[in-house]
Amino acid sequence: MYTREQASQLRQAFWTTYGQYMAPVLSAEGLRRNWLNYKTGLKNVEFKMQADSKRASIGIEITHKDTELQELFYEQFLQLRTLLHESLGEEWKWEMHTTDEYDKTISRIYKEIAPVNIFDKEDWPQLISFFKPRIIALDEFWNTAQYAFDELR
Repeated sequence: MYTREQASQLRQAFWTTYGQYMAPVLSAEGLRRNWLNYKTGLKNVEFKMQADSKRASIGIEITHKDTELQELFYEQFLQLRTLLHESLGEEWKWEMHTTDEYDKTISRIYKEIAPVNIFDKEDWPQLISFFKPRIIALDEFWNTAQYAFDELR
């Protein structure tokens, strides 16, 4: 078992390593991108990567406080489901109105793998291999799909 400080340091070391690994990768538009803190340009719509001692996930999270607005964004993503899955090359899970780790109501579209452990450096290559192609595919999807959300901005 790790102390809170050790766990924090390992988590930070992984994300730093991942960020360095992704730094040379250009976006679909050919620009430099902050892959760890991906800005969609839409308030309350995030591309989020998470990992802990049991699993890792990557996904689109809709975090608007107003659940009706959350539904509108979610329904817009549903309209783009085929494009999203074609860009990703796989099916993802879809959840409208679930709760996050802080008990906030969110909607999300995500992919998860388990068992993996961010605190085990031997799992880092598997985690990087999981995150990298999916965040790149999300970027390619978003490069085209973001315009479908113009009316919701």
